[in-house]
Amino acid sequence: MAPGIFVRKIGMTHIFDDNGTNIPVTLVQAEDCQISQIKTSKTDGYNAIQVAYGQTKSSKLTKPILGHLEKSGLSSFRFFGEFPVTDPTQYSLAELIDLKSFSPGQTVKVTGKSIGKGFTGNQKRHNFSRGPMTHGSKNHRLPGSIGAGSTPSRVYPGKKMAGQLGFKTTTIGNSTVLYIDHDEKILALKGSLPGKEKNILKIVKTS
Repeated sequence: MAPGIFVRKIGMTHIFDDNGTNIPVTLVQAEDCQISQIKTSKTDGYNAIQVAYGQTKSSKLTKPILGHLEKSGLSSFRFFGEFPVTDPTQYSLAELIDLKSFSPGQTVKVTGKSIGKGFTGNQKRHNFSRGPMTHGSKNHRLPGSIGAGSTPSRVYPGKKMAGQLGFKTTTIGNSTVLYIDHDEKILALKGSLPGKEKNILKIVKTS
Protein backbone atom coordinates (compact mmCIF):
# COMPACT_ATOMS: atom_id res chain seq x y z
CA MET A 1 0.00 0.00 0.00
CA ALA A 2 1.57 3.27 -1.16
CA PRO A 3 2.23 5.87 1.56
CA GLY A 4 1.41 8.75 -0.77
CA ILE A 5 1.07 10.05 -4.31
CA PHE A 6 1.83 13.08 -6.47
CA VAL A 7 -1.14 14.99 -7.90
CA ARG A 8 -1.81 18.04 -10.05
CA LYS A 9 -4.13 20.76 -8.75
CA ILE A 10 -7.26 21.36 -10.85
CA GLY A 11 -9.00 24.10 -8.88
CA MET A 12 -11.54 24.77 -6.13
CA THR A 13 -15.27 24.22 -5.89
CA HIS A 14 -17.76 23.31 -3.16
CA ILE A 15 -19.95 20.37 -2.24
CA PHE A 16 -22.83 19.81 0.17
CA ASP A 17 -22.86 17.15 2.87
CA ASP A 18 -25.91 15.20 4.10
CA ASN A 19 -26.88 18.08 6.41
CA GLY A 20 -26.76 20.64 3.60
CA THR A 21 -23.54 22.27 4.82
CA ASN A 22 -21.53 24.00 2.11
CA ILE A 23 -17.95 22.62 2.20
CA PRO A 24 -15.13 24.19 0.14
CA VAL A 25 -12.98 21.55 -1.60
CA THR A 26 -9.95 21.44 -3.86
CA LEU A 27 -9.96 19.03 -6.80
CA VAL A 28 -6.68 17.33 -7.70
CA GLN A 29 -5.86 14.76 -10.38
CA ALA A 30 -3.40 11.95 -9.72
CA GLU A 31 -0.26 11.84 -11.84
CA ASP A 32 0.98 8.60 -13.44
CA CYS A 33 3.39 7.49 -10.70
CA GLN A 34 5.69 4.47 -10.71
CA ILE A 35 8.40 3.34 -8.32
CA SER A 36 11.81 4.08 -9.81
CA GLN A 37 14.07 3.13 -6.89
CA ILE A 38 13.80 1.29 -3.57
CA LYS A 39 16.10 2.59 -0.84
CA THR A 40 17.00 0.54 2.22
CA SER A 41 18.91 1.26 5.41
CA LYS A 42 21.70 -1.08 4.29
CA THR A 43 22.36 0.59 0.94
CA ASP A 44 21.23 4.20 1.51
CA GLY A 45 21.00 4.62 5.28
CA TYR A 46 17.20 4.89 5.36
CA ASN A 47 14.09 3.15 4.08
CA ALA A 48 12.14 4.89 1.32
CA ILE A 49 10.71 4.49 -2.14
CA GLN A 50 11.52 6.87 -4.97
CA VAL A 51 8.56 7.65 -7.22
CA ALA A 52 8.84 8.89 -10.81
CA TYR A 53 6.08 11.11 -12.22
CA GLY A 54 5.49 13.69 -14.93
CA GLN A 55 5.59 11.83 -18.23
CA THR A 56 7.33 13.50 -21.15
CA LYS A 57 9.22 12.64 -24.34
CA SER A 58 12.46 10.72 -23.96
CA SER A 59 14.19 13.27 -26.18
CA LYS A 60 13.66 15.92 -23.50
CA LEU A 61 15.48 13.94 -20.81
CA THR A 62 19.20 13.91 -20.03
CA LYS A 63 21.32 10.77 -20.32
CA PRO A 64 21.75 10.40 -16.51
CA ILE A 65 17.96 10.42 -16.03
CA LEU A 66 17.43 7.98 -18.90
CA GLY A 67 20.04 5.67 -17.41
CA HIS A 68 18.41 5.87 -13.98
CA LEU A 69 14.99 5.05 -15.44
CA GLU A 70 16.40 2.19 -17.49
CA LYS A 71 17.55 0.41 -14.32
CA SER A 72 13.95 0.17 -13.13
CA GLY A 73 12.42 -0.51 -16.54
CA LEU A 74 10.79 2.92 -16.86
CA SER A 75 10.96 5.66 -19.45
CA SER A 76 9.81 9.23 -20.09
CA PHE A 77 9.49 10.48 -16.51
CA ARG A 78 11.03 13.86 -15.70
CA PHE A 79 10.36 14.31 -11.94
CA PHE A 80 11.15 12.24 -8.86
CA GLY A 81 10.07 12.26 -5.23
CA GLU A 82 10.45 10.10 -2.14
CA PHE A 83 8.18 8.63 0.49
CA PRO A 84 9.57 7.14 3.73
CA VAL A 85 8.44 3.55 4.35
CA THR A 86 8.94 1.09 7.19
CA ASP A 87 9.27 -2.05 5.08
CA PRO A 88 10.70 -1.45 1.58
CA THR A 89 10.47 -5.15 0.74
CA GLN A 90 6.71 -4.71 0.21
CA TYR A 91 7.36 -2.71 -2.96
CA SER A 92 8.82 -3.57 -6.35
CA LEU A 93 10.39 -1.54 -9.14
CA ALA A 94 8.03 -0.10 -11.79
CA GLU A 95 5.07 -0.71 -9.47
CA LEU A 96 2.17 1.60 -10.30
CA ILE A 97 0.90 3.94 -7.56
CA ASP A 98 -2.75 4.92 -7.88
CA LEU A 99 -5.68 6.07 -5.75
CA LYS A 100 -6.74 2.58 -4.63
CA SER A 101 -4.90 3.03 -1.33
CA PHE A 102 -6.97 6.15 -0.50
CA SER A 103 -10.50 6.19 0.91
CA PRO A 104 -13.06 8.92 1.75
CA GLY A 105 -12.71 10.25 5.28
CA GLN A 106 -8.96 9.66 5.31
CA THR A 107 -6.65 12.37 6.67
CA VAL A 108 -3.68 13.41 4.52
CA LYS A 109 -0.80 15.89 4.57
CA VAL A 110 -0.39 18.03 1.43
CA THR A 111 2.87 19.77 0.45
CA GLY A 112 3.46 22.13 -2.47
CA LYS A 113 4.77 25.51 -3.59
CA SER A 114 2.63 28.51 -2.63
CA ILE A 115 1.65 31.13 -5.21
CA GLY A 116 4.51 33.53 -5.96
CA LYS A 117 3.59 37.21 -5.62
CA GLY A 118 6.87 38.79 -6.65
CA PHE A 119 8.76 41.59 -4.90
CA THR A 120 6.45 43.26 -2.37
CA GLY A 121 6.73 45.94 0.29
CA ASN A 122 6.45 45.77 4.06
CA GLN A 123 2.70 46.35 4.19
CA LYS A 124 1.84 43.42 1.95
CA ARG A 125 4.66 41.08 2.93
CA HIS A 126 4.60 41.48 6.73
CA ASN A 127 1.20 43.14 7.32
CA PHE A 128 2.82 46.35 8.61
CA SER A 129 0.65 49.42 9.22
CA ARG A 130 1.04 52.51 7.04
CA GLY A 131 2.08 56.00 8.08
CA PRO A 132 -0.20 59.05 8.46
CA MET A 133 -1.98 60.10 5.28
CA THR A 134 -2.61 63.78 6.26
CA HIS A 135 -0.98 66.85 7.91
CA GLY A 136 1.88 66.95 5.41
CA SER A 137 3.18 63.48 6.18
CA LYS A 138 5.38 62.08 3.45
CA ASN A 139 5.74 58.67 5.10
CA HIS A 140 2.83 56.64 3.76
CA ARG A 141 4.31 53.28 2.83
CA LEU A 142 7.98 53.82 3.61
CA PRO A 143 9.76 51.21 5.76
CA GLY A 144 11.11 53.73 8.27
CA SER A 145 14.19 53.20 10.40
CA ILE A 146 15.78 49.76 10.13
CA GLY A 147 18.30 50.02 12.98
CA ALA A 148 20.53 52.19 15.11
CA GLY A 149 23.48 54.18 13.73
CA SER A 150 26.83 53.91 15.53
CA THR A 151 25.85 50.80 17.45
CA PRO A 152 25.64 48.21 15.99
CA SER A 153 26.49 49.96 12.68
CA ARG A 154 24.74 47.25 10.74
CA VAL A 155 21.34 45.69 10.18
CA TYR A 156 20.68 42.47 12.06
CA PRO A 157 19.92 39.38 9.93
CA GLY A 158 16.24 38.52 9.67
CA LYS A 159 15.03 42.13 9.65
CA LYS A 160 11.54 42.30 8.19
CA MET A 161 11.85 44.30 5.00
CA ALA A 162 10.56 44.32 1.43
CA GLY A 163 11.36 41.25 -0.65
CA GLN A 164 10.10 38.11 -2.34
CA LEU A 165 6.63 37.03 -1.19
CA GLY A 166 5.28 33.54 -1.74
CA PHE A 167 6.67 30.68 -3.85
CA LYS A 168 7.72 28.76 -0.76
CA THR A 169 7.18 25.13 0.19
CA THR A 170 3.96 25.04 2.21
CA THR A 171 2.38 22.09 4.02
CA ILE A 172 -1.26 21.64 4.94
CA GLY A 173 -1.05 19.16 7.79
CA ASN A 174 -4.64 18.05 8.19
CA SER A 175 -6.75 17.78 5.04
CA THR A 176 -9.57 15.26 4.60
CA VAL A 177 -10.38 13.19 1.52
CA LEU A 178 -14.08 13.75 0.82
CA TYR A 179 -14.56 12.14 -2.60
CA ILE A 180 -12.65 9.86 -5.00
CA ASP A 181 -13.29 9.28 -8.71
CA HIS A 182 -11.13 6.31 -9.71
CA ASP A 183 -12.08 6.51 -13.39
CA GLU A 184 -10.90 10.11 -13.78
CA LYS A 185 -8.21 9.76 -11.05
CA ILE A 186 -9.64 12.75 -9.14
CA LEU A 187 -9.54 13.47 -5.42
CA ALA A 188 -11.64 16.06 -3.60
CA LEU A 189 -9.81 17.38 -0.54
CA LYS A 190 -11.39 19.61 2.09
CA GLY A 191 -10.26 23.24 2.14
CA SER A 192 -7.66 25.10 0.11
CA LEU A 193 -4.27 23.73 -0.95
CA PRO A 194 -0.99 25.49 -1.85
CA GLY A 195 -0.31 26.88 -5.30
CA LYS A 196 -2.31 27.76 -8.37
CA GLU A 197 -3.91 25.56 -11.01
CA LYS A 198 -1.71 22.80 -12.47
CA ASN A 199 0.59 23.00 -9.44
CA ILE A 200 2.19 19.68 -8.42
CA LEU A 201 1.30 18.58 -4.87
CA LYS A 202 2.67 15.77 -2.71
CA ILE A 203 0.03 13.91 -0.69
CA VAL A 204 1.07 11.71 2.25
CA LYS A 205 -1.39 9.61 4.24
CA THR A 206 -1.51 10.36 7.97
CA SER A 207 -4.38 8.04 8.93
